[in-house]
Amino acid sequence: MLNTLPNIKNFRDGNFFLLAGPCVVENEDITMRTAEHLKKVTTELKIPFVFKSSYRKANRSRIDSFTGLGDQEALKILQKVKNELELPIVTDIHLPEEAAVAAEVVDIVQIPAFLCRQTDLLVAAAQTKKIVNIKKGQFLAPGAMEFAAKKVSDAGNRQIMLTERGSTFGYHDLIVDMRSIPIMQQTGYPVVVDVTHSLQQPNTTSGVTGGLPNLIETIARAAVAVGTDGLFIETHPDPSIAKSDGANMLRLDLIGGLLERLVAIRQAINNF
Repeated sequence: MLNTLPNIKNFRDGNFFLLAGPCVVENEDITMRTAEHLKKVTTELKIPFVFKSSYRKANRSRIDSFTGLGDQEALKILQKVKNELELPIVTDIHLPEEAAVAAEVVDIVQIPAFLCRQTDLLVAAAQTKKIVNIKKGQFLAPGAMEFAAKKVSDAGNRQIMLTERGSTFGYHDLIVDMRSIPIMQQTGYPVVVDVTHSLQQPNTTSGVTGGLPNLIETIARAAVAVGTDGLFIETHPDPSIAKSDGANMLRLDLIGGLLERLVAIRQAINNF
């Protein structure tokens, strides 16, 4: 079980770690099936793994978009993943009052990119004493994440991760600046690259976020080669019917081959 901040030196010298799972808890079957598959693959490849799924989706394009099963029901399913599969859990929160509730189940409290400057949210997350993963806002330079992290550390919690998830480029695109990885690593905290969200195409006129899943391997390969400490990849047995972010998720049966190739890249970099 992941109870403390991952040792950044060990990760940089060895393998990357992985935060992965479906975008949102849709039902118990999909959640458990995905978690079981990911545990099997990551165990075989010796990749430290944290299961990710949102118990609630607050940032949606339209009011009729799926926001979740209900907080308690979704958290109960995440608790089952944690107990039965012995996996640590990461989920995102959107309001300060959610922090303590989520922390009863999860090991990593995640701050969404659009909320990374919300002081009361960061402080509430810090006060859980859990690891806090702060996603870099699409509107922020990587160096500015030092100040988001400082709000958490000043609140008494130095268990922090920083996640790159792309920068806004025009109205309908995101660009990953690989310089963000070493810049944010200068804070001393582990850096994660959110591969799948960085391939979103937001703000489309249809009101449904698009994506470029064919480029998942491109971004993941580049991130591992540059030296990211961790990867964030959302995956689903059938993204075409996913209730959130299906346009940019990786099909579950493809993740094993992708991770195998990424491990080979990391090993080559380590041996260079």
